[in-house]
Amino acid sequence: MPENIVIALDAMGGDDAPDIVIKGIDIIRIRFPQARFLLFGDEVRLEPLLKEFPGVRKVCELRHTDEAIKAEDKPSQALRKGRKSSMRLAIDAVRDGEAGGIVSAGNTGALMAMAKFSIRMLAGIDRPAIASVFPSPKGETVMLDLGANIECDADNLVQFAFMGADFARAVLGRVPPRIGLLNVGIEDMKGHATVKEAGDRLKSIENPPFEYQGFVEGDDITRGVVDVVVTDGFTGNVALKTAEGVFRMFSDFLRAGFRSSWLSRIGYLFARGGLNILKERLDPRAYNGGVLLGLNGVCVKSHGGTDATGFANAIGVAIEMVSDNMIEKMIEHFETFDMAAKMSNNGGGSEGETESQGDASERASRKSKEVDKPSSTLEGAG
Repeated sequence: MPENIVIALDAMGGDDAPDIVIKGIDIIRIRFPQARFLLFGDEVRLEPLLKEFPGVRKVCELRHTDEAIKAEDKPSQALRKGRKSSMRLAIDAVRDGEAGGIVSAGNTGALMAMAKFSIRMLAGIDRPAIASVFPSPKGETVMLDLGANIECDADNLVQFAFMGADFARAVLGRVPPRIGLLNVGIEDMKGHATVKEAGDRLKSIENPPFEYQGFVEGDDITRGVVDVVVTDGFTGNVALKTAEGVFRMFSDFLRAGFRSSWLSRIGYLFARGGLNILKERLDPRAYNGGVLLGLNGVCVKSHGGTDATGFANAIGVAIEMVSDNMIEKMIEHFETFDMAAKMSNNGGGSEGETESQGDASERASRKSKEVDKPSSTLEGAG
């Protein structure tokens, strides 16, 4: 691991901040002893915690601000009034090159809006996408988008495939990553026009940095059929919340079953070791850390209600992405395959009137510099 990895942390974001932030650092610093942290938040609340965890103080630099983004703040409010907030200052540290990535458990919509405004988008990418991992029998599966964009066109889905592939390569070590497009069936004739068009475009790309496997269905997400599942934010967020609900229901049913009789309680004593393995494997905290892909910097969104273990895992995701130089690799892949030009060429128009690669790249660069309106978000995503 490189020796100069610095992660900026929004110490005031999340239901149980700043406690989970400090305790999360205390957990992750053992795994990544060379990592350092810029801690943005209220020193009145943070100093007593740092005294309690002297090991954390050694790897942190505290930067005071008494302003914080609230859970109920709208993205537009956060942009206008939150310039000195802990979230915005942590984001700006990435923009200014002081940190390689930022982690926050705060307001999702505000984080996305501020990051788009401050860090900006990568050239050739229209919108950021929230990506995270699901457990599967074959390891983990990346899925995106999980709520950043309720509606997506074919361009967005193709861009998500490239971003998801780089994420799977950096965090999961999948080379080359296998990509699947979420659909109502695996047959080519199924699905709506946007998914079909995105599938055709992914098939047409020559020598991509991934293996496109075609359409996958909902039950394939946790089967490990592919390394990356691509979908729109509405569908992805519903799938995420459904999976979380099924896990809670399964846990409740299992717990009630073992409490139903004295024989069941005895059975639990014999099965406890295996059940602990199952609990650890399905623990949502192990998969905490939704990444905002498509930005010109690493930005990780921790679940707002997580604990210290979950927040530590979100920090770990950021460290792995920075260590892998994932942003630089994404830029290289988008330049190599010139996605803007390919989409323009595949998108129609009369023969011989397709846009040149140079013109397409210039158009994508101009577009990335525009201050976009925040895209539709599901505030609880990630």
